[in-house]
Amino acid sequence: MIFWKQKGGIVDSKKREIGLRREKETIRKMARIYCKAHHQTKEELCEECRALLSYALERIDKCPYQEGKPVCSACPIHCYTPAMREKIRQVMRYAGPRMLLRHPILAVLHLLQSTGAKPGDRKKI
Repeated sequence: MIFWKQKGGIVDSKKREIGLRREKETIRKMARIYCKAHHQTKEELCEECRALLSYALERIDKCPYQEGKPVCSACPIHCYTPAMREKIRQVMRYAGPRMLLRHPILAVLHLLQSTGAKPGDRKKI
């Protein structure tokens, strides 16, 4: 088993792989919600949304922060071209709030990742 060092401990390759798979699944769901509402598609994504999704998945695969990947909006390296970045922002702005109703677990996990919190963390009062 391969191990990577990360702030606060060691993350094995399985956990890293699960996180990346979950991030890819989240972006797929968001693209689907957006495309269905804005391009009136039924099952498949339209060509524009399919190209955007393909681009986003490629960016995730090529991310230099694989083992400790932050959400893209919190990343110090912006690897999206400005035009694609604006398109993905539109998709996320529209689909993000709707994810809470349609895919609540993915939405909450994405929110936790974007705040830097971990599922077991608690605030001390």
